[in-house]
Amino acid sequence: MKKVFNICLITILVFCSCSNPNQKDYTVKKLNSISKIPTEKGDSITIRELMYQKGLKGISVAVFEDYKIVWADAWGVKYDSVPLDLNTAFSTASISKPITATLCAILEEKGLIDLNVPVNNYLKRWKVPESIYTKDIEVTLEHLLSHTAGTTQGGFRDFYEGDKIPTILESVQGKLPGYNEEISFTFKPGSNWGYSGGGYTIAMMALEDHLGKSLADLAREYIFIPLNMQNTTMKQPNEVGFLENVAKAHDNNGKVINTGIPITPQVSASGMWSTPTDLAKLSIEIQKALNGNKTKVISEDVAKRITDIVTLKIMRGWSLGWERRYAYGNLDWFSHGGANTGIGGHMYATMKEGKGIVVLGNGPNSVRIPIIDKLRDQIIRKHQWGKPYEWKNKKELPDSLISEIKGRYQDITFGEVFEIKEIDSKLYIPKFWNGVRNNLIYIGDNTFITNEVPGKFKFIDTNDGIKIQYLRDLQVPPEVMYEEVVGKLPYEIALENRYLEALSAYQDLKRSKPQSYIVKESTINGFGYQQLGQKKYDLAILIFKINTELYPNSANTYDSLAEAYMLSGDISNAIRFYKKSLELNPNNTNAIKMMDQMTKK
Repeated sequence: MKKVFNICLITILVFCSCSNPNQKDYTVKKLNSISKIPTEKGDSITIRELMYQKGLKGISVAVFEDYKIVWADAWGVKYDSVPLDLNTAFSTASISKPITATLCAILEEKGLIDLNVPVNNYLKRWKVPESIYTKDIEVTLEHLLSHTAGTTQGGFRDFYEGDKIPTILESVQGKLPGYNEEISFTFKPGSNWGYSGGGYTIAMMALEDHLGKSLADLAREYIFIPLNMQNTTMKQPNEVGFLENVAKAHDNNGKVINTGIPITPQVSASGMWSTPTDLAKLSIEIQKALNGNKTKVISEDVAKRITDIVTLKIMRGWSLGWERRYAYGNLDWFSHGGANTGIGGHMYATMKEGKGIVVLGNGPNSVRIPIIDKLRDQIIRKHQWGKPYEWKNKKELPDSLISEIKGRYQDITFGEVFEIKEIDSKLYIPKFWNGVRNNLIYIGDNTFITNEVPGKFKFIDTNDGIKIQYLRDLQVPPEVMYEEVVGKLPYEIALENRYLEALSAYQDLKRSKPQSYIVKESTINGFGYQQLGQKKYDLAILIFKINTELYPNSANTYDSLAEAYMLSGDISNAIRFYKKSLELNPNNTNAIKMMDQMTKK
């Protein structure tokens, strides 16, 4: 159950930047810190001004090159008027995943686990349920850590002091708010890619069951202590050993969310707290190992194990926990982002040359991510990172090829749509996966390279239209990742308020491509809340109704539909669908609360 996004009211912030002189370990000085960001108008704006403009409470950054931290800085507040310092930890959310994967690779090298044996060998409290997808192949830790297991439960909600905190067992059994079904499978392990916090929760349970220690203690023993990451923990706020100097989560109005300190029992998926400088230390350790240098914690074999690309099926490359999809400055990066409600960030590190950035902030995605992106881009520009593009292979682009391939395309897994346009006999993508313009440079054989995506794109004419195959200069088979869009997509029909036609289009797509991002319950739900946030109640109700038709056994779809009716003023239907939600999930406390409020009016 999601809440409607409120209109952002900018509050006056007190910004401050300072360090803690009592922290013995910290030696980085604020040298060459970025103070201004260029704007589209050609002038510049300071970080503080940009934060005030967007409503972001605080942001912290560490920059490293040549395998050492060269500067770090922090702007804004932890909460109220309490300033951030360089040792203030943030909830890193999904950045916890690659750290968990790194830990697993270290444990494997030490002979304590094997990532390629059935994970059921390690599980004691619970076993992976039988499935038609797993009858011929058993799920391994490698499948789970690379998101190729096919497990459900993309993510989990945040909890706070006073909430009933679910156990790990309840998390995999689906006995928690937002999920009323046990983790199951949607494809044969190893055959596809699907982001899954549920899969990481299974991995966490397997480690703890097999080794008899908590994930937090294992990470502390094998990574955090050896690398002197003093401000990093996987302990939770309700546990002994949690950090004291932490930033609080904030909403779109700049207000602290609940207590501001989320509790995340699914630690492997999103429960780590850390600072940019601590995460920079880990990044540098991996980079040194990749370069063959002697390291404290991570061997060259482990570094390659966690960054070698496992699949190209999604996001242009994914490894054991780490994303391998970026090519800022024509450099190859390993990276990962994280977003818990009202707090999170991103870490980027180059595969070679020891360059990188870690940025964490305490504000919602809508205000945090644009600032992080601008700061990242300015750091890369100021430090002049990158290498020249090799245009020597550029060839003349035939007019016939231009007319054949320009048009709309769609990511076959995520469903994201982009358009290839032609201007002055050149092809480009106005907005692609990273939000920037990508020029398509022809190198022959229907193949192109671009300025911000690693690898090559080959256009193939098939009986089902044009498809785009993605290739990288690695020992990974090429994959068809995009296909031509003919006609309108289901959500485009829904936006025209054509319920029956939209429902039919969604049903057809779910039957033909059940893995499509477009037909996922969470995608449709989020689409509905976009309309609800704009007070387009009729449209939101239409979309939520479609979701109940596609997923009639989901309590969450009926809860969302009830909320839309409630906000539109239709109390009778709101109560009706909240009751339906409760029939499917008697633990839906939100439905009980909402009905109680409506009946008292």
